[in-house]
Amino acid sequence: MPALPHLASPLLAAAGPVRHGFYGRRGGVSSGVFASLNCSRWCGDAGISVDANLGRVAADLGGVRIFTNRQVHGRRVREIAAADPGEVFEGDGLVTREVGLGLGVLGADCAPVLFADPVNGVIGAAHAGWRGALAGVTDAVIAEMARLGARPQRMICAIGPAIQLDSYRVGARWAGRFRAGSPFPCDDCFRSNAAGDICHFDLPGYLRMRIARAGVGAIDTLADDTFADPAQFFSHRRTHRGDAGCGRQISVIALR
Repeated sequence: MPALPHLASPLLAAAGPVRHGFYGRRGGVSSGVFASLNCSRWCGDAGISVDANLGRVAADLGGVRIFTNRQVHGRRVREIAAADPGEVFEGDGLVTREVGLGLGVLGADCAPVLFADPVNGVIGAAHAGWRGALAGVTDAVIAEMARLGARPQRMICAIGPAIQLDSYRVGARWAGRFRAGSPFPCDDCFRSNAAGDICHFDLPGYLRMRIARAGVGAIDTLADDTFADPAQFFSHRRTHRGDAGCGRQISVIALR
């Protein structure tokens, strides 16, 4: 089988014993609004198609066993071990120090964030929309990785394809509430129009600031816009404009 189309972070690609990939919507077997590499079991797609798609991603990464959460836009994190049966778990973060286990993040505009401490052999993954970003899901993943022996200053982080500043339009009141709830000043993550009633939000920029404040120095940010590129990515926000529905792309990291 040919390699699946995916993006990669140069920082993570150079991180030694780590495999990863930011997969889009191409290369799978699903049809209709889920065409074609939908990897979520919770958006209405046929289970047999999702299983086949996840199998293709796993094979593309060398046969890893992929784990995902049923994501709830919070900050709960679970540690994954080889003995885990893969049951459904509501949460937004995953960590492990075991080889061959793929930590998967599902998304359709929310940011997938992949972490690795290649020196101490610990990896993590976070699903971060605005709610999770504000709640500190990346902080929670970093803390759980540290519990397993990782050190933030040795971590490498990659923020994958997500809705970008130009596409993420929000109301001025929403922006004010977000600023008020952030534990640090984040005015640089907003761009307002001349009248001040419309704002655009830089979700990857906010995550980068938050991750840097947690002590991670090596951070890569992919600039691909899930909302603006329907040929390459699913986008939940496009459904607000009348699209019938969408699947979820997956991003995965594993130790090898």
